[in-house]
Amino acid sequence: MTALREVSHAFARGSFTAVMGPSGSGKTTLLQCAAGLTRPTSGSVHVGGADLTTLTGAELSELHGQRIGFVFQAFNLLPALTARENIELPLRLARTKAAPGWVEELVNRTGVADHAHRRPHELSGGQQQRVAICRALVAGPEVVFADEPTGNLDTRSGREVLDLLRLVVDVLGQTVIMVTHDPAVASRADRVLVLSDGRLVDVMEAPTTEEVVAGIANRG
Repeated sequence: MTALREVSHAFARGSFTAVMGPSGSGKTTLLQCAAGLTRPTSGSVHVGGADLTTLTGAELSELHGQRIGFVFQAFNLLPALTARENIELPLRLARTKAAPGWVEELVNRTGVADHAHRRPHELSGGQQQRVAICRALVAGPEVVFADEPTGNLDTRSGREVLDLLRLVVDVLGQTVIMVTHDPAVASRADRVLVLSDGRLVDVMEAPTTEEVVAGIANRG
C-alpha cells in the first residue's frame, strides 16, 4: 500500500501551512516524512540544506534536537518538571544554551511567564499546550511540525493556541506546518494543502473556513 504518491511541495520560510484531508488521505504520513520521523521509500525531503533521507539515525536525532520542533495533540510534558524546566529540556538534552534572554522573551511573548513555576497537573490544557509550543521553539528550529495541536482543547483554548501559532509565525518569523481535520483551524493558516488518497489535490491560499469546507467537500 502506498501512503503518498508524487507529493511535491516547498514550504516558504516564515509561513504557516495547514494540511487537510479525509481519514487515510496521507496527512500524518506527510508530516512524518517531512519531519524525518519516517523515511520515504522514494523521493527526498529537505530541511534547509539537509536531505533528511540521506542522514544516519544519529544525524537525524541531532537535527531533531536542533533544527526541528514538534507539537502534538498530547502535550507530552514531564510531570515532575515545572513548565520552565519542560521548556528548557531540549537545551539540556542537547547540552547547549539558548541565546541570552531568549527563554525570557519566549515565555513572555507566549503568556507562559506567570505559570512557568508550576507543574503540568497545575495547568489547564491550553496552558500546557502553550508550554509545549515554547518547548518546540526554545532551540530555535527552522520549522515546527504540529499534529492536531488543538485536538484535545476546548474551543476557547484552541483559539488561544492558534493565536499563539500565528504570533510565532508573524512576529518571530517561525515556519509552522500543521495537520488538522478542522476547517476553522486550517483557515488560520496562510495556505492549506488538501490530500486525497495519498495525492496533493488542492492548494488554497489564505482561505476562509467556508472555502476550506467547500474545497474538502468537492474532493470528497
